[in-house]
Formats: sequence, C-alpha cells, structure tokens
Amino acid sequence: MNNHNNLLLLFCILSGSAVVYSDGNARIFDITHKITSQLPTFDSQKGLGHFIWLVSSIKNGSMANISEFKLGTHTGTHVDAPSHFFQKYYEEGFDVSTLSLQTLTGPVLVVDVPRNKNITAEVMKSLNIPRGVHRVLFKTLNTDRRLMHRREFASDFTGFKKDGAQWLVDNTDIKLVGIDYLSISAYVDAAPTHHILLKSREIVIVEGLNLDGIKPGKYTVHCLPLRMVGADGCPTRCILTA
Repeated sequence: MNNHNNLLLLFCILSGSAVVYSDGNARIFDITHKITSQLPTFDSQKGLGHFIWLVSSIKNGSMANISEFKLGTHTGTHVDAPSHFFQKYYEEGFDVSTLSLQTLTGPVLVVDVPRNKNITAEVMKSLNIPRGVHRVLFKTLNTDRRLMHRREFASDFTGFKKDGAQWLVDNTDIKLVGIDYLSISAYVDAAPTHHILLKSREIVIVEGLNLDGIKPGKYTVHCLPLRMVGADGCPTRCILTA
C-alpha cells in the first residue's frame, strides 16, 4: 500500500476498547456502541433483541437486499431532546432536529469520575471543571463494570443526582454532557435530573457512550444524530479526534 491518490491508510485497532483509527498524525476514536440484539435497553433484562430484518432478499429472487429496522429513540449511544421530559416542548416541536450542531461538535473534556460515587454536587465540585469548557464526557464506574456490554439492564448504574445536575447548571458553562450508560441520571433521580438539565433547552445530553480505553483529557467530539422530526431522542454516531 502507498499514498496513491492521497488515500490515507487507516489502522483499525480492535482491542475491546473504543475503536481507534489513525493515519499516523490524527487519531479517531469511535465512542459509539454497536447496535446488536444483545445491547441493553432501559429497564429490560432481555436486551434489544431482534431489531432488523430483510423485506427484500437477493437470495429469494429480489434485485437487492433491503432491510427494515425498529428501534426505540433512546437505543444505545443516543441523544436526548428537550421534548424527552417536557410535554410543552414536545408540543412545541423541540425534537432532535432542533439540537444545535455547534453544541454537538467541538472541543470536549473527558473526565474520570471518582469510583463508587454518583455524580453529586460534591463530586462536581471536586472535578474542578473550569469555566469556558462547554462539552464534558463523564467516564464512570459504568465503564469499569462494562455495563453497556451486558444485555441485562443494571439499575445501580452511576449517574447524576439532582444536586449534581443543579451544580453543573449553576457553576459551569457546560452545554453538552455525556455519560457511559443509558441515562445521564442516577436511576432514582431520573425525572428531576433530566428536568434540571433540559429545562433551558441549551444543554444537550448524550447517553450510552463507549468510553472503554479513552483516557481523560482534551479531544474534539462529533456527535451526529439523525434529523428526525418529532423524535424525543435518537441513536447517534459519536467520535472523538485527537
């Protein structure tokens, strides 16, 4: 292989961590979980199950293979729209198609959360996230426990408590907040935490990230959900570059 036609040689490293692509200068980290039948779904012990099927098959005489799929709007790595927890915003059309691409793309900080702790105001204060940081991904015990790799939903996952969410709103400039399991909020604080974060319609929530092997530090993030009108959430492809 050479550099004919200026094509980059991309090395794909599959080591159980987030997939890494490199051309020798820049690195791309794919922090999106694959959508498979074994993917966990919220409050289910059965996982996603069969979600895609052929409706047209070359094997059965059709000209091409064509599939259909059925997924919940909060499947795998996904974003939340303001309409997810506010009926008023749902009726006013604040769906995923209205989310800011400027928020979903740009410099991001990956931080390690103290293990065995939900993200409280005390934890947020201890992380010392400076003003001017607009995007933060929180790597927690969820990654260590490999919860996104287990079919059975785990209600004891790590997430934001409502006081931690309020501290974020009051004391930081964060507009994109991401986490490594299916909900940004601790299980017992689902509604109040989402209400606090989504109320202003300025903060975008990204959930179900694959932060396996991702070291704390500065990156650039790109998260692009489908432009689905009426959707309160949507699976998204998220990458980091460094």
